[in-house]
Amino acid sequence: MLGRGLRVLGHAIRTEPRLFTISALGSSLFGLLIVANSYVVGAVIGRVVVPAFTEDRVSTAGLALVVAVLLGISGLRVASIFARRLAAGYMQFRMQARYRRAVTRRYLSLPPEWHQRNATGELLSNASSDVEAAWAPIAPLPFAVGTIVMIIGALGSLFAVDWVLALVGVALFPALFALNYFYSRRMSPRQIHAQKMRAKVAAVAHESFDGALVVKTMGREADESRRFGVYVADLRDALVAVGRLRGVFDPLMESLPSVGTLAVLLLGTWRLQTGAVTVTEVVSVAFLFTVLAFPVRAIGWVIGELPRSVAGWDRVQAVLTAEGDLAYGAGDLPGDGPAELRFDRVGYRYGDGPPVLTDVSFTVPAGRTVALVGATGSGKSTIAALAVRLVDPDTGTVSADGVKLPDLSGSALAAATALVPQVPFVFDDTVRGNIALDRPGIDDARVWSAIELAQATKFVTGLPGTIDTPVGERGTSLSGGQRQRLTLARALAGTPRLLVLDDATSAVDPRVEAAILGALRESGTSLLVVAYRRASIALADEVVYLHRGRVVATGTHTELMATQPGYLDLVTAYEKEGK
Repeated sequence: MLGRGLRVLGHAIRTEPRLFTISALGSSLFGLLIVANSYVVGAVIGRVVVPAFTEDRVSTAGLALVVAVLLGISGLRVASIFARRLAAGYMQFRMQARYRRAVTRRYLSLPPEWHQRNATGELLSNASSDVEAAWAPIAPLPFAVGTIVMIIGALGSLFAVDWVLALVGVALFPALFALNYFYSRRMSPRQIHAQKMRAKVAAVAHESFDGALVVKTMGREADESRRFGVYVADLRDALVAVGRLRGVFDPLMESLPSVGTLAVLLLGTWRLQTGAVTVTEVVSVAFLFTVLAFPVRAIGWVIGELPRSVAGWDRVQAVLTAEGDLAYGAGDLPGDGPAELRFDRVGYRYGDGPPVLTDVSFTVPAGRTVALVGATGSGKSTIAALAVRLVDPDTGTVSADGVKLPDLSGSALAAATALVPQVPFVFDDTVRGNIALDRPGIDDARVWSAIELAQATKFVTGLPGTIDTPVGERGTSLSGGQRQRLTLARALAGTPRLLVLDDATSAVDPRVEAAILGALRESGTSLLVVAYRRASIALADEVVYLHRGRVVATGTHTELMATQPGYLDLVTAYEKEGK
């Protein structure tokens, strides 16, 4: 654990060498000044205080010199503390910011399938508490480096004064390091467990908040509170275990320098009587031991934080090294009009599960509208995800205008395709902000054009500030249908060459849905629609009928109604449900 923790800190030092050097130099200066200060105090006692009692005289010049030296040392100590804390703070916060950005970028680059396997609360913990834990030892690290310099200087000065007194330091410092070693060994599993419980509490809390509506409507508040309470109690017990061990460690760390001071006084008295040392030297050494406790604890702080740091680092690295990326090419789509989408013998399964799609082939001609129709679980949403390359097929190919989607660059794919999912997501922003998303070239004229095409003009103009109206977190101030039209306008504002609607108009009135699909059809955009209502399906140029992950038939709505009994039953069943 010690080795792994030091490697994590070594990475931070290599990343921010300038800041670490400034903080370490400041801390080293502080440590050497502590040693120097002990000898100044010894000189004051031996050369000013003792003569004042024995000879009944005080040297004004000597007092002035002592005051000047003490003030000078104090000033240098203030400067060293300032350099250490400021540089260490910058270093710690820069590392945290760097890795929070790295974790967030990694989240955004990983495919939805990876996110579905990981709880949102734990992912939030990775980006917050785990990153914070990974770099927690940076704050005391320069202090610990300065303490090591101080210990070396102290041992050198002790041997220069008297080898007998130096033996006390030789015995004390290894004891301090041994105590820190055993503390680290026992603290490591406690810190790792506590860090895991922090993530678990965050995951359960996020799930409870996200499902607040279900919890309230089902009357499960007390049960959810009890479930949350179990994990909170586990976290409490884990933190108590950490605190209990620290409660034993801290007094021991405080007592060892005190024992050293007592030993110095006893041995110093004996050596003073034999004439081997002077009062000045005994006082200097004794004072040095009394001020050692606080700086030496910095080493304990670093070692004590290393287990938590390693636990946080491992959890962060699990995200940064996660596999499953979609590799992009460097190609672009030819031309600039509506794109043709082609599925050629596509097969797909989630993980090790059963096949979701088998040998799926169909085409969305450029500028045409194709409806996907099938029972729940037939693979419609999977096809929608494949069409915009949120995932890649296990077998077969998906292409646009003859170019396989993996051969396109990420920017080319994003510019050419757009998906409006089943569950609309609205940011805590204004209507304009949600539609434009700060994309270049999307001005107010484009925003209003997209709003009109999404049949949202009436409700947007009715808002207090029209497109400048804040919509709240997840669009809480909007109805379900309004959120769907807002997310549709967001997709349309980018003028995609291929638009995929995955049951994206289910919450709007059937007449509004028909108007939306009609307007989209007239716009000339290639359109793939997961549809349920007969009126919407009838607007499509062609219908792809799915059953258990296979394409059963393709044709117009009228043709399939006449030739496919399963299709007829499905569409009429949807219609009866709608009524």
